[in-house]
Amino acid sequence: MNQRHFLSGSVLLLASAAACAALAQRPPAQSPSAQSAKLRELDLSAGTWVYHGRFLRGPKAPASPWTWHEDCRWSGNHVFMLCSFSNTWAGRHVDSEVVDTYDPKGGSFWHYEIFNSGSSAGKPFAVRMQIDGAVRTESWTETRKGESVHQRIVYRFASSERVRVFFEESNDGTHWRTTASGTGEKTGPSPGCTDARKVTKSAGNVRRTTP
Repeated sequence: MNQRHFLSGSVLLLASAAACAALAQRPPAQSPSAQSAKLRELDLSAGTWVYHGRFLRGPKAPASPWTWHEDCRWSGNHVFMLCSFSNTWAGRHVDSEVVDTYDPKGGSFWHYEIFNSGSSAGKPFAVRMQIDGAVRTESWTETRKGESVHQRIVYRFASSERVRVFFEESNDGTHWRTTASGTGEKTGPSPGCTDARKVTKSAGNVRRTTP
C-alpha cells in the first residue's frame, strides 16, 4: 500500500540549501589535515561572481571597461577549485577555465588557466598563487622587447561576497603601478545548488509517493 506525503516547498528548499552548504564546506576527501586546511582557503571562491572594472588610461591606450562572469565549484575529489569565466575585455569576448589547487609537497598554491581560442589557445597559463588571509596574489614575469616585466593580480576580499581586484606591473619587482582595477560581487551559490533567495512561494506543495 502506498503512502502519500506532502512536503512544502520551504522544507524542500531548506533540505537543498543544507545539502549545498554541506558540499561546499566539507573537508577535502582523503586528504591529510594540513592539506585540507590549505584547500579550505580556496572555499571563498565557490559561487557565482560578477566583476566590473576598467583599464586605466595609458600612453598607448585609452581607458576602457571590462566585465567578468565567474562560476566556481569544487571538483568531485575536492582537490581542485574549478572556475568557468565568460569575460569581456574592452569589447572583446574571452572564455576560459581556471583551476586553483594546493601542492602539499611544494607548499604552494597554483593557478592554471586554459583558453579555447585566439592566441592563447593551446598555451595553458600557470602561476603560483599566494594567499595571505583575505588577500590573494597571482604573480609572473613577462619579457617585452628583451626586458623583464613583473605582473601580478591582487584580490582583496572585503567579505565572503565582495572583493576588489587590481592588475599591477613593475620593472623592478618593488615599485608597482596599477593598470586596471575593479570590484566583484557574489550573486549566488555554486552552480548546481539552489539559491534560497531566488525561490518563491509559487513553487507550492510537492507530492512525493513512497512504497
